[in-house]
Amino acid sequence: MHKHHSALGLASSLRPVDPVTLIRPHAAHRAARFFIEKFAGTTMYAVKANPSPALICRLWESGITHYDVASANEVRLVRGLLPHATLCFMNPVKPEEVIREAYHVHGVRAFSLDNQEELDKILRATDYAKDLTLCVRLRVSSDHSKLSLSSKFGIDPNASASLLMAARQASDALGICFHVGSQAMSPVAYIQALGLVRDAIVQAGVTVDVIDVGGGFPSVYPDLEPQALENYFHAIHEAYEALPISYSAELWAEPGRALSAEYSSIMVRVERRRGNELYINDGAYGALFDAAHLNWRFPVRLLRDKPSDARLLDFSFYGPTCDDMDYMAGPFSLPADVAVGDYIEIGMLGAYGNAMRTDFNGFKMGPTLIADDQPMASLYDDENDLRRTIAIR
Repeated sequence: MHKHHSALGLASSLRPVDPVTLIRPHAAHRAARFFIEKFAGTTMYAVKANPSPALICRLWESGITHYDVASANEVRLVRGLLPHATLCFMNPVKPEEVIREAYHVHGVRAFSLDNQEELDKILRATDYAKDLTLCVRLRVSSDHSKLSLSSKFGIDPNASASLLMAARQASDALGICFHVGSQAMSPVAYIQALGLVRDAIVQAGVTVDVIDVGGGFPSVYPDLEPQALENYFHAIHEAYEALPISYSAELWAEPGRALSAEYSSIMVRVERRRGNELYINDGAYGALFDAAHLNWRFPVRLLRDKPSDARLLDFSFYGPTCDDMDYMAGPFSLPADVAVGDYIEIGMLGAYGNAMRTDFNGFKMGPTLIADDQPMASLYDDENDLRRTIAIR
């Protein structure tokens, strides 16, 4: 794979026609080591955030041994890449045939659930196995997060006692899991959720072996600068230590965005300018799904050999397809003299950018290339201390 020292150097030397994915393996390594060294539990990568085989393998090489999988294809993908990884099937609703394959073919032993029917399904599919880790998912608030995950899955903690008791009887290890929502902007989200976990344990009177705080760990974007991740870890550990759980209980987390966001960006070319609207060669049906459909703002920078000294101006983007919905409102701040033929880097797309891509209208991604420079924004530096933005404009 072609490697270049920087995104600017790559744009200057290659002048690509198609959008280019820039990956930074060193950024994924840095994020993985941060979690492994500072989170007082097991770090499990949520594959849905970015199922790139290169990223999955890089995280394994960096010390991530557990993977949160949510479908048959994710199970097959990770098991094919990493024969010795621990896979945890954390989607609470699964086809019975897929549970059977995951358990009997791929060695999956941990499953989540949020209702009695799912528990019955897991038990049938595994032939009433005695080595299961069953994690009951509680519904918790997403009030402190930018994207809610509180409506689709999870049993009301106040109604969870009978399910917890049934799962306890059927499992080798009983777990409780939850998800506070994506891009949690305060550690309070986890403190409140763990308070609900405590209440559920007390009401059910069960011994719990695993507490899985799920995902939601944030990254840094324009106008979304979270606290230091150490604050999240400290708050989680304090609340976890106060729970009435087994002395040998395990603490798990499922970061997706926080491990993958800094891993990649895209480099696009301006094909037309219409006032403050730029037509670029990737968009809503490519890596910029979140920018279009969730109004997510990503860091942008102009890649030009001679830096522009023009004032910054707010732009919106149109993607390359023939669809009006291929529109990213932004605003994206760039020098006012940006013009047709210029290249723009759009950063922090390692989380969900690659995962949401389609080939709609025949527009495909160009090559994937390695860049040795730093991500456009970061919560980590080489000493694993907090660093705010590097190049957010």
